[in-house]
Amino acid sequence: MIIVPIKEGENIERALKKFKRKFEKTGTIRELRARKNFEKPSVKNRIAHQKAVYVQQLRLKEEQ
Repeated sequence: MIIVPIKEGENIERALKKFKRKFEKTGTIRELRARKNFEKPSVKNRIAHQKAVYVQQLRLKEEQ
């Protein structure tokens, strides 16, 4: 359960923004979307490997 303390006279939009930020940090929405479409472990591993290769290539380009 997320609790957002509101100070006296604080704007409701600011409190809502704090709530949204805390909610996003919990990762609930990300997990829901991941569970919505099942991805085989082999596909997950392949995507992770491709991402690692891409990031490594970017870092090598930065060094040059």
